[in-house]
Amino acid sequence: MQRELKLRIASGLVLAAITLGATWAGGFAFQLLSVAIGLLVYYEWSMITKLAERDFQGNAVGWLAQVVIAALVLMDYMPYSLPVLGGSLVLSGLWVLLKKTSWWLPAGVAYAGLTSISLAAIRGADYLGLIAMLFVFAVVWGTDIFAYFVGRAVGGPKLAPAISPGKTWSGAIGGAVCGVLAGVAVFMAHFSLDEVRLPVVALLLSVASQIGDLFESFVKRRFGVKDSGRLIPGHGGVMDRVDGLIFASVAALLLVLVQLLLGGGRNENFASVLLGL
Repeated sequence: MQRELKLRIASGLVLAAITLGATWAGGFAFQLLSVAIGLLVYYEWSMITKLAERDFQGNAVGWLAQVVIAALVLMDYMPYSLPVLGGSLVLSGLWVLLKKTSWWLPAGVAYAGLTSISLAAIRGADYLGLIAMLFVFAVVWGTDIFAYFVGRAVGGPKLAPAISPGKTWSGAIGGAVCGVLAGVAVFMAHFSLDEVRLPVVALLLSVASQIGDLFESFVKRRFGVKDSGRLIPGHGGVMDRVDGLIFASVAALLLVLVQLLLGGGRNENFASVLLGL
């Protein structure tokens, strides 16, 4: 156990250094990190759901979609990434209908594709993008860490016993409160908090993060898998580490898109819209 703990801490520190270093650098470095996470997520998804075994050709379509999305993100053609993802979902959905295969294929295409797109969109290439990404990280990590400790300390009714028996309502509420406080703290280190909008956004992202955690637990339980993979020593797979971040980032993407649509697209800076600046 002591060796396992040391391995877990060491790999965690390496992951944190890579993530924060790429976040600080922004630009191509973070785009590369975003697409790497998205591609690894699709790899683990296809392994968990056995897409490669059950539908080799369909899985190849899924991989093609991920590679094209990754190329668009890396070449800074972000406006085309969502339409391409939408087309890929239509194509994979038609494939499932025609071949009578698994709906886990389009689900995986959406899950992994939105991972790459939303992360890259939040960070962008400017100073506001850095703050926005750190804000999302703070909310997700604050929620995850304190949900665990509050849940262990307080206990009480289970949140979703059929999906994840260890999670409690006390942990979910405590994690949400701490996630909001962590996100607000990051924001206030750079800007003044003049309205209640930002804490509400932080709360929505915290809830999305916890739903993401439950979603991955549901998928793994559905296929009888303990960990999403073995890529990270002591931590399991990539999906195990970014499940909450994926849902929070996608929620942020949806919030910004809705605001841009309602506002007529006047402000196209993703981070500025997310932070309400």
